[in-house]
Amino acid sequence: MRPMKILSLIGFSTAVAFFLAIFLPVYSQEKPAREPDVIYVPTPHEVVDKMLDMADVRPGEVVYDLGCGDGRIPVAASKKYGVRSWGFDINPVRVKESLENVEKANVKHLCTIKQQDIFELDLSKADVITLYLLPQLNVKLIPQLDKLKPGCRIVSHDFDMKGVRPKREITYSPQGGREHRIYLWVTPLEKENRN
Repeated sequence: MRPMKILSLIGFSTAVAFFLAIFLPVYSQEKPAREPDVIYVPTPHEVVDKMLDMADVRPGEVVYDLGCGDGRIPVAASKKYGVRSWGFDINPVRVKESLENVEKANVKHLCTIKQQDIFELDLSKADVITLYLLPQLNVKLIPQLDKLKPGCRIVSHDFDMKGVRPKREITYSPQGGREHRIYLWVTPLEKENRN
């Protein structure tokens, strides 16, 4: 093989390797592991406050928001209560927004955002879990929620969890806004009789 041809091949191979090293990690971070289960609809800030109040967040506790969207719940938990909070979302666009909101709120030392599938998470470190998922997704989480330590509070915006009796549920209407339901469960979960 001619020396010029060898140099051309080496140059081409180097260029391909460089391209893959630079752009492949970026592409893989931008593409969700799978499609999100729900479309993103943000929880109004007044409802976030009511959810955290209903969860009775206490100093030293850990809050997990499953499907964190733009990060408003973990940011509010860390900012208002000074607790460690974690937000998880499968959508890289939402994760980016969340990280920006954590930065703006100056709670980076307390609030962590991760791109992860919520159905593959170990929830054992959580004291409070917040949800704004469809009812069937809440039900899909039951096996993970059943493993939580006693006394963990789970708060859901608008959607119940079929087969599990809530400790409390309220209807809340922020001024000028629509009516919202908020559900609270405390572990161990109280299963309803299926008669």
